[in-house]
Amino acid sequence: MAARVPLELAGLTKTFATPAGPVVAVQDVNASVRDGEFACILGHSGCGKSTVLSIIAGLQRATHGRVVIDGADVDGPGADRAVVFQSPCLLPWLTVRENVALAITQASPHSTRAERHARVERCLELVGVADTAGQLPGALSLGTQQCVSLARALSVDPRFLLLDEPFSMLDSLTRFELQDILLQAWEQNRKIVVMVTHDVDEALYLADRLILMTDGPAARVGEILTVPFPRPRVRMAVLEHPQYYEFHGRVLEFLEHHAAQSAQARSQDLPHLQPVVAVAR
Repeated sequence: MAARVPLELAGLTKTFATPAGPVVAVQDVNASVRDGEFACILGHSGCGKSTVLSIIAGLQRATHGRVVIDGADVDGPGADRAVVFQSPCLLPWLTVRENVALAITQASPHSTRAERHARVERCLELVGVADTAGQLPGALSLGTQQCVSLARALSVDPRFLLLDEPFSMLDSLTRFELQDILLQAWEQNRKIVVMVTHDVDEALYLADRLILMTDGPAARVGEILTVPFPRPRVRMAVLEHPQYYEFHGRVLEFLEHHAAQSAQARSQDLPHLQPVVAVAR
């Protein structure tokens, strides 16, 4: 008998009510994520990636279908799942240390002060921002704030780390640096990671598998690719891997194909327009 996968998406569908009528954001999404795996959900903006992640986190309910963790349906948020969003979402009146400690207190209310302090310092050190522990978030760069958000998520020792385009607001150099920090942290604890991104290079560098979404509305999983690059990963080694450009091209071809299909479908939905003839008077 095959081993049960920790996370399974089964027929996941989400419909939103709008003034123009119901809109199906994602439809019949099926995928699974294995123990210790880093999976990226990849697709164009607006294809429902963040909606799927939000349903996995328990922040939204699916209209149809199921999110299953260890054989049990997910019906709300849980301590086994921590989320890092696009923006850091730190409490501005608390120091870095206090932001992380608050998360630990909420997740482990019976832990001692010494235990919380040790865990805070360990997580800040893990993501390279231990020297900012006494500072307020407003005094830090956006990249450093996002490192603190990652430390806060890791501090509650979740089984699943859910990342919603956490580097999309950063400049390229900072984004590369934080990708490396994330990889180093992940190598040490091997949490199950599900990350949403629209950056092909980022997904190929970080992930074990890519879950490729078609364009919305009614987006679905169009293809799942296993990334062949060995771990631990170094950026230059990945870029120089003989299969890198093959996989990069496959992903781009998939995205371009479905973007063209989506554009064609939208054009067919437009009403037929009569040509306008100017008449001199």
